[in-house]
Amino acid sequence: MLKQKTIMFSLVPQHVAIIMDGNGRWAKNHGKLRIFGHQAGIKSVRRAVSFAVNNNLNSLTLYAFSSENWNRPNQEVSALMELFICALDSEVTNLNKHNVRLKIIGDISRFSISLQKSIFRSEEITSNNNGLNLNIAANYGGRWDIIQSVKQLAIKVKEGILLPDQIDEQELCSNMCMNELAPVDLVIRTGGEHRISNFLLWQIAYSELFFTDILWPDFDEVVFEGALNAFAKRERRFGGTIHQDLQLSSFD
Repeated sequence: MLKQKTIMFSLVPQHVAIIMDGNGRWAKNHGKLRIFGHQAGIKSVRRAVSFAVNNNLNSLTLYAFSSENWNRPNQEVSALMELFICALDSEVTNLNKHNVRLKIIGDISRFSISLQKSIFRSEEITSNNNGLNLNIAANYGGRWDIIQSVKQLAIKVKEGILLPDQIDEQELCSNMCMNELAPVDLVIRTGGEHRISNFLLWQIAYSELFFTDILWPDFDEVVFEGALNAFAKRERRFGGTIHQDLQLSSFD
């Protein structure tokens, strides 16, 4: 993991989520196949994780493979799966060394047995770490996340464990991915697109959004720092008003 200096921010988000977009376009710009862009993107993942560790972020969630990405050409999907296995096996020792707790979120049942074993092994190795929570969203979709939570509630109702009137935001959230972590404060999307792409629909309800034209393989500490500086300047009201914030602050 790269060593970086710690940067002082006036307000630091506890949980940052990144939509890593632009690998394919980066490869095309360099006259290479798309898989070369994905390989270059792994270096950016290392830089982002290192930055998050050195700047004391609580959680970092990376959108690696959406449930819609299966629609890509079979050759690219197969190469991505192989790359995923290699990345897990090669990075887990370093993550563990730096006290990072790794968690893969999403429906991993569609992955090959070998990839599932790599996921379970990597999660187990880092399970007792209490530093950065690193979540990799793989075969993940925000709608899937909500639906699978609703199904769990339906089972509880059917079994008489839960009454319909007892279902609230807390109950729904308790069955969703990353329910034990702080809500997402900041969403960063690279690659110039301005959309969420079915990512953490529930968890980012009040997140700040930061979009950059930088393609993911070119994402570095300077861009990450710029996103955190932009976040520090935002006024977060969570549906309230500035006047209400001033009233609340007067009681501090």
